[in-house]
Amino acid sequence: MQIGNMWRKLRSHVWLTRIGAGIAVIIIFVSGIGVGNGTLRVSKSSRFNDETGLPANIDYAGVTQLYDVLRKNYNGTLTSQQVLDGLKHGLANAPKDPYTEYFSPREAKDFNNQLQGSSLTGIGAQLDQDANGNVIVMSPLPGSPAAAAGLLAKDVIITINNQSTAGMSVNDAVLKIRGPKDSKVTLGIQRGADQLSVTITRAEITIPTATTKVLDDGIGYIQISQFSDNTEQLISQGITDFQHKGVKKLIVDLRDNPGGEVDSAQEIASLWLGKGDEIMEERRSAQVVDQLRATGDNPLKGIPTVVLVNGGSASASEITALALRDHKAATIMGEKSYGKGVVQSVIPFQDGSELKVTIAKWYSPNGTSINHKGIMPDQVVKLSTDDAKAGNDTQLQAAKSYLESK
Repeated sequence: MQIGNMWRKLRSHVWLTRIGAGIAVIIIFVSGIGVGNGTLRVSKSSRFNDETGLPANIDYAGVTQLYDVLRKNYNGTLTSQQVLDGLKHGLANAPKDPYTEYFSPREAKDFNNQLQGSSLTGIGAQLDQDANGNVIVMSPLPGSPAAAAGLLAKDVIITINNQSTAGMSVNDAVLKIRGPKDSKVTLGIQRGADQLSVTITRAEITIPTATTKVLDDGIGYIQISQFSDNTEQLISQGITDFQHKGVKKLIVDLRDNPGGEVDSAQEIASLWLGKGDEIMEERRSAQVVDQLRATGDNPLKGIPTVVLVNGGSASASEITALALRDHKAATIMGEKSYGKGVVQSVIPFQDGSELKVTIAKWYSPNGTSINHKGIMPDQVVKLSTDDAKAGNDTQLQAAKSYLESK
């Protein structure tokens, strides 16, 4: 499976399951939270035939020579396991694709815990890598130490505890930002022309994948922080409450949602769509390799809906938003989304390690690819830093006003 910009689960991810647009890997800063939290599929083995033209075996002569020089000359402590993990991380990094990563058993455990909304220790921010190789903040988690410290989507992390992040992978950055509860980490931030130093106290962070409530004006509100195994169940419980309270209009808040499992995005979009409606399509080169369709269980079909997005909405979030808009089931409001239009598959190995690898691009039902472009909302509504600090949610207010006019 993958997660898409989600992943579908191997297990059925985490994002694997497909990373579609992402889960940006959320290693959670919580660790740090990495990204890759895109569209995920989870696979037990390779899903495709060899199309790369690469040789079946590698000539290890140069690797063996390098290892021999390293072990004889390195002045420090180095174990055989560190060497092997280094080789594997380096091999996965060969494509220079920020969403293709090797996870050691420990890293894989953290990655999967985060995808399932587990309690983790860190600062609560999703990380990604921009086109220039910089480690950036995809989005701080609501209520997290990162959010309280003022980190914003698109902030570039230039140092971690005074160590430069130049050439550093997202996974390495996450490992350096992670740490024990109540300990501190200092990040050097580049925000436009400004450079900031932010010291954040790590905390235990529990990530609910979805919350629901009825707003004062009777509009149902669904906030999804990531797409995971239990997301649809949590929302379905909220839908029962909506039905009891006569809710007739909905706001779906996908702001700062980095993605998650493709299967979860399918379940959520199906709440609005007719059975068999296309949710997204995967392509390798020009060939269609998979299609995701609605299951037909659609208790929200026909209910006026606004989907809120911003620069931290990626992968599975973008898949869901576009599927609803393309089928005229929702209006998108807010700011341009992140733009992660590729799918990753998570492939596990017997020792507990995993490879997250980009396997395809995904397209909306109307054939739209948003990779590196993002989704432009039907109605653009900005949320300034001052309004956010003051608790004046201009985007939510705009969505409520729009629905009240319907």
